[in-house]
Amino acid sequence: MNIHEYQAKELLRQYGIPVPLGEVVYSVKAAARVAEEIGGQRWVVKAQIHAGGRGKAGGVKLANSMERLAELADQMIGSRLATEQTGPEGQRVQRVLVERAAKIDREIYLGFIVDRDSQRIVVIATAEGGVDVEEMAREHPERIHKEVVDPAIGLLDFQCRKIAMALGLQDRMSPFVRILKRFYRCFRDKDMLLAEINPLVETEDGDLLALDCKMVFDDNSLFRQGEIAELRDFDEEDPKEVEATGHGLNYIALDGQVGCIVNGAGLAMATMDAVVLHGARPANFLDVGGGASPEKVANAFRIVLKDPNVKAILVNIFAGINRCDWVATGVVQATRDQRIVVPIVVRLAGTNEVEGRRILSESGLDLITAEDLDEAAAKAVAALKAVEA
Repeated sequence: MNIHEYQAKELLRQYGIPVPLGEVVYSVKAAARVAEEIGGQRWVVKAQIHAGGRGKAGGVKLANSMERLAELADQMIGSRLATEQTGPEGQRVQRVLVERAAKIDREIYLGFIVDRDSQRIVVIATAEGGVDVEEMAREHPERIHKEVVDPAIGLLDFQCRKIAMALGLQDRMSPFVRILKRFYRCFRDKDMLLAEINPLVETEDGDLLALDCKMVFDDNSLFRQGEIAELRDFDEEDPKEVEATGHGLNYIALDGQVGCIVNGAGLAMATMDAVVLHGARPANFLDVGGGASPEKVANAFRIVLKDPNVKAILVNIFAGINRCDWVATGVVQATRDQRIVVPIVVRLAGTNEVEGRRILSESGLDLITAEDLDEAAAKAVAALKAVEA
């Protein structure tokens, strides 16, 4: 789960990490009010959407007067901002963050991530933060500094000092160590998968300030993170993905034309790879999970078919906890009730496989069956091409 920058900064503030004075607003009048309250002569207006690259896309701008501030807020609120992460269609800006501008001396990148290889939390830092940090990391990986955190003892002072030395912060050692340890506690306490302060700036006055922040939370922890769950902004998410979550389905929209309904994340990834191998692109990732009842399968069909680009559907089930007869019943029920006209390819294997295939064959529906994944993907792509011909 993602949250907005202003929400992430509020969490940083709760942990004693310094952030600029500012407030999120939804109108031009409110933007002017905030600027007057926080004072100063320059302000930053930042579009609030769940996507990176806002600065390069014109979503972060500096105002040197109240008139310019009002003009920028008016331009941004209600507009669509397209970044490298949103795609050409962009995302609608419903709010902006107005902050007092800082006089920056240098920019640093500071982040935490759950590293699957080491099965540890890892600190990632570089002395070259800012909007071009991704490009710098690709071209100069030797400039990235990492520290692996032992979960039994947490982030230690000597590790923080080691990072500070690598970043050239010898003269700001104490405040940097405090910020890094507090940032780690925030990351750990709130069950995050990723957290970035980019940039953490040293101002001309020598202060350290978190100028921007991104946080990604583990969806599986939200049952115990009520405060975090309340920060979820459904307007920033694909409505199909939101609906899928409500039905216990794991769904991610993609840009292809073959809708995929699969059980198990690994098998879903393999299914998408097989579709690409045979010359088409998947329209989605969808994992129905364990215990896929007929109703759950029918809901999966309904959500997949909300994407107008879907021209064929591939159902790939390897049943263990699931049962092939449940899935087959769901396929038949969905095809009849929803009057599905796109071709459907079904591959069933595992528990109650024979019964599942019998249900499909006796349904009287024009369903395409397959024995294995490769055959199923090939038939799905062939069916797609026949529709497009």
